[in-house]
Amino acid sequence: SYSYNIITTTMKRPSKPLLIAGIPIAGLALASYNGGNSSRSSDSGPSGFVSAWSPARTIRTTSSSRSSSVLLSATTIKEDEEEVVDLHLTPQLEMMVNAFSSIPDEKTRHKQLLYMASKLPSVTDEVRIPQNKVPGCLSTVHVDCTLEPKQDGGGNNDSGDGDNNEESKTTMVVNYTGDSDGLLTKGLLALLIRGLSGSTPQQIQQIDPQFIQAAKISQTLTPGRNNGFLNMLAVMKKKALDVEAASASLGGGEDGGDDAVDAVEEEETLDIITSFQEMDNKPMYNTIMSTLITILKPTSISLTDNSSQHAGHAGSKGWEESGESHFALVIVAEAFEGLSLVKRHQLIYMLLGESMEKIHALEIRAKSPNEV
Repeated sequence: SYSYNIITTTMKRPSKPLLIAGIPIAGLALASYNGGNSSRSSDSGPSGFVSAWSPARTIRTTSSSRSSSVLLSATTIKEDEEEVVDLHLTPQLEMMVNAFSSIPDEKTRHKQLLYMASKLPSVTDEVRIPQNKVPGCLSTVHVDCTLEPKQDGGGNNDSGDGDNNEESKTTMVVNYTGDSDGLLTKGLLALLIRGLSGSTPQQIQQIDPQFIQAAKISQTLTPGRNNGFLNMLAVMKKKALDVEAASASLGGGEDGGDDAVDAVEEEETLDIITSFQEMDNKPMYNTIMSTLITILKPTSISLTDNSSQHAGHAGSKGWEESGESHFALVIVAEAFEGLSLVKRHQLIYMLLGESMEKIHALEIRAKSPNEV
C-alpha cells in the first residue's frame, strides 16, 4: 500500500498589488486590500476597475511533487535571470522585462501594454514632425529625445546639514518623448520610453533587441508589429547618438565632454549612406536596401542579386513575384559594434521581417566601421 502526505496551503492575498514600473498589472489592481474583511464593496477601486488579485484558494499537493516543482521553478528562474543579464538592459528595462515575463497569460500582457499606452504623456506638434517619424511601422509613430544632466553619487546625506560626504558627478542622460496613433504600438513605445529614459547613450546602444522575447511580449505581436518595434528601438538608439553629438558640437555636457567631442570627430569622418538607386522590376531589392539604409545608417552597403545563378530553386514568394530569390549583402554600420556575428545576422533578419519569408537565401557579411 502507498501513503501520501497531504499538505494543505492557503494562499492569501498579497499586501501590495503586482506592479510593472510602478503601474498596477493592467491597471486593474486595487490600491490596497483590507485582509479578512468579508465586505468586498469597501475595497472596490475606481468605477469600472476590478481586482487583479485571485481569490484565496486551497492547493493540495503531495510532499514529493511539491519538492520537485520547487526545484524546477528555482532552476527556471535562475536560467531566466542569466538570460536577461546577457541582454545588457538598463535597470528600469530589466525590471519591466522580468515583470512581463512573470505574467502567466498573453491576454494580461496585452492589457498591460494598453494600460501603459494610456499613461504615456501627451506630446506637442513639435514632436510630430517628419524628422521624428519611425519608418516601417504599421501605425504612425513619432519619437524624440533630449540630453540632460543627471547627478550621480554624493548628495546622500541623512544628517540634513547640507554637507555631502562624497563629491557628486554629472552624467549626461537621454530622455525620450513620443506618441503613436495605434494603441498597442503606443504601449510598446511607452515601454521603450520608460525603459530607456534616464540612461546614457552608451547604455542604450548596448541593449539587445532580443529582450522582447525574454519579456514574452513577442507572443502578442504580429510579424509586422514586431518589425515596427525593432524599428522604434533602432531609431531611438540612433537619436541618442545624434543628440549626444549635437550637444558636443555646442560644447554641451558638464562632464565627459571629451568623449562627446571624440564621437563628433569620428562621425565627421564617416559618410552615412542615406539613399540608393532603385532598380526597375526589383521590389525585393528595393525593399531590402530601403529598410537597411533607413534603420542602420550604414557607411557602406552592397546588395547583389544572385537569383539568376539559382534558377532551379523556384518556390520562394520572391521568385514567383519578381524572379528574386538569392541575395548577397555586404554592410558596414555602427549598429553592429559590440554585437557577435550571430546577433548581427539576427538583427538584419528581424529588420527585414516579412521580406525574409519571400526569398530563398540571404548571404550576409556585416561589420562595424572599426573592423574595416
